[in-house]
Amino acid sequence: MSIERHDAGPLMSKAVVHGNTVYLAGLTADKTRGKSVTEQTGEILSMIDGYLAKCGTDKSKLLKANIWLTDIGTWAEMNKVWTTWVSPGNTPARATVEAKLAAPGVTVEIMVEAGK
Repeated sequence: MSIERHDAGPLMSKAVVHGNTVYLAGLTADKTRGKSVTEQTGEILSMIDGYLAKCGTDKSKLLKANIWLTDIGTWAEMNKVWTTWVSPGNTPARATVEAKLAAPGVTVEIMVEAGK
């Protein structure tokens, strides 16, 4: 079975397709870095839409999501954006945890897996 990589770099690929499964790396905001959790979450979800489309699928096929927040107190703020974005009736298995993230100004990181 072939493996297809998108936006491959020296440390990771942003997306990997193996068979009928799409794996996205943990994505963080670029344009809204340092701004609110709402803005960062929106940007990341838009990026997820783009990568899923590039890989031949969409958010209705999400299987799993991992979400990291630098402050779990922003969980409700992040969820407001998530619930308007996620495909109704097709919500993935999901975990949300508080963690230190790698770059200053990054308050949200989201990683998903989807079927094709």
